[in-house]
Amino acid sequence: MMSAPEGERTVYVVDDDDAVRDALSMLFRTAGLRVEIFASAVAFLQCKKLEPVSCLVLDIRMPGLTGLALQEALSERKLRLPIIFITGHGDIPMAVEAVKKGAYDFIEKPFDDYQLLCQVLNALDQGAEQAREEAGGAGSAERLAMLTEREREVLELVLAGKPSRQIAIELFISVKTVEFHRARIMQKLNVRSAAELFRVCLAGTQV
Repeated sequence: MMSAPEGERTVYVVDDDDAVRDALSMLFRTAGLRVEIFASAVAFLQCKKLEPVSCLVLDIRMPGLTGLALQEALSERKLRLPIIFITGHGDIPMAVEAVKKGAYDFIEKPFDDYQLLCQVLNALDQGAEQAREEAGGAGSAERLAMLTEREREVLELVLAGKPSRQIAIELFISVKTVEFHRARIMQKLNVRSAAELFRVCLAGTQV
């Protein structure tokens, strides 16, 4: 495997299917990304050092240690990198659970190369931003502190999985007002999806 300059954006691919690993490796290398491939979750866990700006493209079902088990192992080791799960149709409930536990996203098989590449690039952008924040000290806790009291109330109910109509009922405000607060929350926290929102809030409570 060719060496890469220090700090180069890296995609780790973990899949037990040789053909999938080869295809993904070519896709990401063609986009100018550094790629490391692993045939099992156990092999990936033996990786001694992870690049600071990287993401993990991970098959959710593998013999031995599954993708979900690898996600939990990385969490226990406090190794944070965006994870994009590759799933079959029947794996979607598991994939949704993985996102709730911090995964960046999941892509259903058969996946579109362009869609996957876009998500990988977005995940790497997020990783780069996180690295800058950690270096500069502007983290999730600071962003959460920018929210108003009402925005915090809306956020708490959003994180509880409640739809806008239910939030409106509980807070005695209109659905339109709820949507306005949700948009402001996403803007202030600089997130674009529910998965990112969960991650920022989780990181903010751990500071």
